[in-house]
Amino acid sequence: QVQLVESGGGLVQPGGSLRLSCAASGFTFSRYAMRWYRQAPGQERELVAAITSAGNTNYVDSVKGRFTISRDNAKNTVYLQMNSLKPEDTAVYYCNALRASQIYEYEHWGQGTQVNVSS
Repeated sequence: QVQLVESGGGLVQPGGSLRLSCAASGFTFSRYAMRWYRQAPGQERELVAAITSAGNTNYVDSVKGRFTISRDNAKNTVYLQMNSLKPEDTAVYYCNALRASQIYEYEHWGQGTQVNVSS
């Protein structure tokens, strides 16, 4: 059974930090690109950060220099270190796993974890 379980969300003051974790099971984690999305109330889901199976990373412009995505294939876990948090980072954060080629696509989603940035 495929599972992605996020943790680490919560309430933090502006300027603070949080570290999100996403524990994967039920599939070959090391072969998947891993991504963090977020969705704020009334807004579309947004891709925040991604890391390929080879460890290459990219970020949406609004979090560059503040967020860091990383993965530990031995623990089947992907992380999102979030520093210098702003109120506009408030959202539900979702973990996503993707493996795709020209002939197949496998994608899995976690249930989400709430991040609230407020004083």
